[in-house]
Amino acid sequence: MFEWSPEQLMIRDAVRQFVEAEIAPKREELEHGDLPPYDILRKLFATFGMDAMARERFKTVIEREKRVAAGEEQPEPKQKREPTGGLADANAIAMTMLPIIEICRYSPGLVTAMGVSMGLTSAAIMSRGTIAQKERWALDLMTLDKVGAWAITEPDSGSDAFGSMKSTARRDGDEYVLNGSKTFITNGPYADTIVFICKLDEGNLPSERKILSFVLDKGMPGLEQSKPLRKMGMHSSPTGQLFLTDVRVGRDRLIGETEDVPAGGREGAKDTFSMERSGVAAMALGIIDQCLTLCIDYAKTRVQFGQPIGEFQLIQDKLARMEVARLNVQNLVFRYIELSANGRSLSLAEASAMKLYSARAATEVAMEAVQLFGGNGYMAEYHVEQLARDAKVLQIYAGTDEIQITHIAKDLLRR
Repeated sequence: MFEWSPEQLMIRDAVRQFVEAEIAPKREELEHGDLPPYDILRKLFATFGMDAMARERFKTVIEREKRVAAGEEQPEPKQKREPTGGLADANAIAMTMLPIIEICRYSPGLVTAMGVSMGLTSAAIMSRGTIAQKERWALDLMTLDKVGAWAITEPDSGSDAFGSMKSTARRDGDEYVLNGSKTFITNGPYADTIVFICKLDEGNLPSERKILSFVLDKGMPGLEQSKPLRKMGMHSSPTGQLFLTDVRVGRDRLIGETEDVPAGGREGAKDTFSMERSGVAAMALGIIDQCLTLCIDYAKTRVQFGQPIGEFQLIQDKLARMEVARLNVQNLVFRYIELSANGRSLSLAEASAMKLYSARAATEVAMEAVQLFGGNGYMAEYHVEQLARDAKVLQIYAGTDEIQITHIAKDLLRR
């Protein structure tokens, strides 16, 4: 894939019209008025039938799993699907990427809020949960009828998410008692459903303890959700803290209803990381594309020393470098669509490489956009100021640049 197809461009244009009509006018309120993003996102889902498609996909998956459980059908091998690599597959995948790109042109935080809820949180349940758990929690997350949060980061465990994890689950008869705190949790203040990741308190060394995931509901005794935290950027994505004090849960809330999960639950979390990192390239592309559009217009209209600044070579150099970054990140997105259409998933190292380059490119382009705008670019009145603040977190969340480098290098050294 080397360019958007006519069908994909139609999808893009339709989403762009929605974004410009429904999101762009609310940008100030989302940025500075503490407007939660969820009603806007639900309107997006309803407008493009994304909620209906999610319900249909969910119904198909669950009906098949029930037939397999009843012995009426054999489990599907992981590589059974024969992808065509054709336009139908590519269009379906592009439909998931194009809204990310278009929304990020104005409000990247909305994508973070949406992705964590209907992506990460629901995926954690759909990938390892029982049929009953999927029916109980996952569908509402996939349709955004409910807001989800995926809680792994703690005050003392950022990049070392597992090694420094202190949150615990202690067995108490047929139940578990959960304790701990989480921070920087997207959707934390408003989440209806929370996937809480912790260590099983078995009395052995903390490094050897199993990693378990539990599903919690808002309002459970002992669960406290903080107000939204103030932060540098991504203001349209509510971020908060979670505090658990002797939260008592049954085994029905343990994802998979078993402690015997692959690699202590670490592999499932790593799969979630890969999915999250792949989406960052689409976010970066939206930011880069909007910065370039704004800069081209400004370079044509801003006059200094008697001529538009776009006629100065240093300004032309900035624009040219932005276009190179846009093309490179767009090609990474195209590669992801092509691979996915052919049934190929990115490895953790591939997803890390994709995220590393895209996040750095978006941050560099956004900061250069501020520089091109000069004093105006530093003012909140101008959109590039927001995009520069929003872009920076792409180098931090879903694994810092330094962690991405480690994953890529370790993969190379194993060859």
